[in-house]
Amino acid sequence: MHKIMFVCHGNICRSPMAEFQLKAMVADRAEEFEIASSAVSTEEIWNGIGNPIYPPAKAELAKHGISCGGKRAQLLTAKDGEYYDLLLCMDESNLRRAQKIVGANNAHKCKMLLSFAGGGSVADPWYTGNFTTTYNDIERGLKGLLTYLNENRR
Repeated sequence: MHKIMFVCHGNICRSPMAEFQLKAMVADRAEEFEIASSAVSTEEIWNGIGNPIYPPAKAELAKHGISCGGKRAQLLTAKDGEYYDLLLCMDESNLRRAQKIVGANNAHKCKMLLSFAGGGSVADPWYTGNFTTTYNDIERGLKGLLTYLNENRR
């Protein structure tokens, strides 16, 4: 089983988009995957309750027939670093913060999502307002990830 955690700043745009995009891509073999997403910041979590996915991110997923109902922001923890095989970050800031959260023993599991597709950061729609570009960046990274996983089966 592949246990994959996607990580972004607040867990309301990029990382939940990646979570649900991958779930849709592997729906026919869902038993091979455990997929989740989390934040490196508590900005979208109040009194232990995370905010739902940002409406434009949810709308972009819906344009592609992907549902993300019920998802709320959650914080990345050190235990996640022990449990998940890969913690895939959307940008360098997320990567550095995730590595600190999961600790030295699990920092090697933290990687940039787009490292599986030539490198770079997933566009942050919080600043660009362009959720389609973010969706496409994530899709490119996920395709590269799936190729990598298929080539490196355990």
